[in-house]
Amino acid sequence: MLSKSLPDVDLVHRYVGGDESAFEVLLHRHKRKVWSHIFLMVRDKVVTEDLFQDAFIKVVHHLKAGNYNEEGKFLPWVMRIAHNLVIDHFRRNKKMPMVRSTEEYDVFGTHAQPGKNVEERLVNAQIDEDVRKLIDHLPPEQREVVVMRTYLGMSFKEIAEHTEVSINTALGRMRYALINMRRMIKQHGMQLERA
Repeated sequence: MLSKSLPDVDLVHRYVGGDESAFEVLLHRHKRKVWSHIFLMVRDKVVTEDLFQDAFIKVVHHLKAGNYNEEGKFLPWVMRIAHNLVIDHFRRNKKMPMVRSTEEYDVFGTHAQPGKNVEERLVNAQIDEDVRKLIDHLPPEQREVVVMRTYLGMSFKEIAEHTEVSINTALGRMRYALINMRRMIKQHGMQLERA
């Protein structure tokens, strides 16, 4: 039986060398943290399971292909792979995480536009789409913070914990994201005023 006390770097070397049980130890050691990270972003257990499996399939392929850089630590590398898969998931679906109505919270109540005619609703929908495009053009670290804060409603403390940076760094990334978005709006002469 492989020792569970071996450091990640030794387990990676053993796995690459053909010891399949080394990967089982790595998976068991980190699965809860990776799964939780994905779930906090997508808020859907089925999607989380799919993305979790995709992340570890990608990890296996990278390790087998010799594409793992030992300068970084194993867990942050896996978390980055998982995080990128979440971002790809949102891009693919062109929507933010699904939120279900409950007795305390009505999804449609927050988005209701009473008195708005069809044209005004179309203008607002176009603005939402333009904002998503602006977010897609941000550097990955800034995009990550904006998505977590704006669409997932995470606090800066939660963002800092899940991206493994300080709160000041998370705040700084948000600040620079807003500066970059304003610059892009001005550059392209965009109007983002709601009807």
